[in-house]
Amino acid sequence: MNEILGYLGLGLMLGLSGIGSAIGTTIAGNAAEGALKKNKEKSSAYMVLSALPSTQGLYGFVGFFLWMLRGYDYAVDGAKLFGIGLAVGIACLFSAIRQGQVCANGIANIAAGHDVQTNTMIYAALPELYAILAFVAAFLA
Repeated sequence: MNEILGYLGLGLMLGLSGIGSAIGTTIAGNAAEGALKKNKEKSSAYMVLSALPSTQGLYGFVGFFLWMLRGYDYAVDGAKLFGIGLAVGIACLFSAIRQGQVCANGIANIAAGHDVQTNTMIYAALPELYAILAFVAAFLA
């Protein structure tokens, strides 16, 4: 049973973070598509902001990969890996979704003619901080 929990935890770490990144980048990407109709010249700013939520999926992948390399005995450490994987996965999931929403608002404002790209990137970094903290905590456990 512990072995199943261990592998399930690793799967949740990878899967939830990837789902969050897919949702977050889609939220921002949808805003970028709408913004292109208003102001095509700012497409590079839209693209940068649309890509920001993809990083949480990378945290989940790197976490999964590094935990696999550590060589844990899943029969003994399964419950620990499940808890860590679930925590990192949920933190990355919500972080990416909320970051996508921040980026979408920034994209809409850039399309409206406001110079807010730098501020939006700063605001978007705040939800990402929690994904980074979860990622780091996974290795301190």
